[in-house]
Amino acid sequence: MTWHWAFAWHVLPTLLQGPVVTVEATVAGMFLALLIGLLWAGMVLSGRRMLVWPARMIVEFIRNTPLLIQLFFLYYVFPEFHLQMPALLTGIIALGVNYSAYTAEVYRTGFQSIPRGQRDVAVALSLPPHRAFLDVILPQAIIPMIPAMGNNLVAMFKDTPLLSTITVGEMMQKALVIGDTTFRYLEPMTMVGVLFLVVSLISALGISRCERFTRRRS
Repeated sequence: MTWHWAFAWHVLPTLLQGPVVTVEATVAGMFLALLIGLLWAGMVLSGRRMLVWPARMIVEFIRNTPLLIQLFFLYYVFPEFHLQMPALLTGIIALGVNYSAYTAEVYRTGFQSIPRGQRDVAVALSLPPHRAFLDVILPQAIIPMIPAMGNNLVAMFKDTPLLSTITVGEMMQKALVIGDTTFRYLEPMTMVGVLFLVVSLISALGISRCERFTRRRS
């Protein structure tokens, strides 16, 4: 197959509709992962056996089952129990729940990296628990979390092509539709790969700058 620039420019506007959906799914999925991951981490760090073991079992189950199977289960099995959701919402939930398991480990590592003396000082100063967490623990825990959280964000972005399997109109799904209708896959697949690379590099650069800014402020 040979590269046809005319065809590439012709399909580019259609392909550029996909990144909007891809970014929406990534941002919403990451927000959900941050919330649910904080819940799992809080349960594990609580030290209460009735909370620790269920959280660990859930996290291990999520981490050891493929995202694709989780997507299919939510999209094709849940409707049998009268729990049908739009494809994009299903994809966001699947991404958020899947990456919440990895985010929980990032939270746990970040919070455990804070010396015990910092908590003791907060108690000695009679700070309320929420003030101690927000003013003493969290600002110090954020810095070591940023690189790992950034890696999760980029990894989630690169996993969004799996949403095409449940008819979400992200970049890969747009390219597949173009390829199926025109029988030309070289141009759309190549351009989708380049788009993913560009957005991933921009995201990595932004995360790196955010980390340096946070370290300077701290």
